[in-house]
Amino acid sequence: MITCIIQARMGSTRLPGKVMKKLTDNSKVIDFVIDQLKYSKIIEKIIVAIPDLVEDDIIYNHLRSRKIQTYRGSSRNVLDRYYQCAKNISGSTIVRITADCPLIDPEIVDKVIMKFIKNKFDYVANIHPRTFPYGTETEVFSFNALEAAWNGTNDDFDREHVTPYFYKNPNKFNIGNVSQEKNQSNYRWTVDYKNDLEFVKYVANKIIKKPILTNDIINLIIKNPDILKINENHN
Repeated sequence: MITCIIQARMGSTRLPGKVMKKLTDNSKVIDFVIDQLKYSKIIEKIIVAIPDLVEDDIIYNHLRSRKIQTYRGSSRNVLDRYYQCAKNISGSTIVRITADCPLIDPEIVDKVIMKFIKNKFDYVANIHPRTFPYGTETEVFSFNALEAAWNGTNDDFDREHVTPYFYKNPNKFNIGNVSQEKNQSNYRWTVDYKNDLEFVKYVANKIIKKPILTNDIINLIIKNPDILKINENHN
């Protein structure tokens, strides 16, 4: 089964509670992430992995009201959270998305998944090197690779960030990358700061079609180049 595990938490240091911030009248950041991913033609299951802290109950209760499947695990050891979640649902192929990417492009996600499926890779991403905008980060890996990382590292950084063990050990894993000829990595619609949230909020309210694709956002920028000033300090 191809399972997308979205990691989400309230305790962001740069923008606390960002995943529950409103983007439109009807959607919060976490809602947008999920709704965009529902347009994937390949993902079979979506589950949100959140910490088992009291402060994250608000995410859990919100997702439960939307009938979105959740898993709760370690707040700091996110690698363990992913592993236990994947093990619990018997996911053989894992798609990792972070909840600060409300404009995640399902077509880009599917490109990464397809490269993983069609080849014998352990891990495929679109960030090594990066040619896609910030906010479209997609990582796909096998459960066996995840288990190998879980067993293989005690490094705090590896365990907090889930996937570094893969690309730090290319001799142990068959690694692939999806890139595009036109480098769009100068664009940014991940949500790390308040200004990022304002940029994404502008886009989410201007583009009515669903899903919102990368080309839709770039076309909006071409027509309204000044909107890049909203979060230019973080590019």
